[in-house]
Amino acid sequence: MSLATSLRELHVPGTPLVVPNAWDAASAKLIEEAGFAAVATSSNATAAILGYDDGEQAPVEDVLAGAARIARSVSVPVTVDFERGYRLAPAELVERFVATGAVGLNLEDSDPATGTMVDIGEQADFLAAVRAAAGDALVINARIDAFIRKAGTAEEQLRTALDRGTKYLAAGADCVYPIGVGDLDVIGTLTTQLDGPVNVAYGQGAHTVADYAGRGVARVSFGPMFQRHLYGVFAATVLPALQADRNPFAG
Repeated sequence: MSLATSLRELHVPGTPLVVPNAWDAASAKLIEEAGFAAVATSSNATAAILGYDDGEQAPVEDVLAGAARIARSVSVPVTVDFERGYRLAPAELVERFVATGAVGLNLEDSDPATGTMVDIGEQADFLAAVRAAAGDALVINARIDAFIRKAGTAEEQLRTALDRGTKYLAAGADCVYPIGVGDLDVIGTLTTQLDGPVNVAYGQGAHTVADYAGRGVARVSFGPMFQRHLYGVFAATVLPALQADRNPFAG
């Protein structure tokens, strides 16, 4: 079985794939060694280690090279947050991405340069073209930005997410990712009304993985939260101890 097929089959509504987000080969290895079935990346976290802000600010060559290092370092499937594709045409995007060894990618429906949501038809056509170029070699996770971009009232955000999710799945996406949704009832509406797996981001509310599973979620991811936590500990404890000439690992 290919890694792409394995990743695709791990998306089971009600028994979600939990994918901690790595930012380099070392963090990816820790995730695999902990027993997780797949590794995801965070564009925010990987951009940070490259010295750039999120939003396709990092050179695509560096992003692809980082994805390749992570994919080489683990034996489990790797799925990459590839923002909106770094302005690559679908055929070139697929060719260059497949060469990294990663088998999944997130593609968002906002323009990173402006923060505005792309026309629904344009995004569906883009996803369909990526699917046509990739065949079954890539698991496409289509991000929906209606909630994170506050696209209208709460009801309008939900309707937009449902409309876009339906369109993206029909275009060939394997999973849809309505980032920013935290209300469990809204999540339940999404999973019951969309005919395909739904990914949610952990931490949008005071919920557990079991809460998401109970609403039919098929994938739970974490974005840059683990990197931020580790760097926060480093900044709050290790560096002050060194500045005070104390052993940062004592006590």
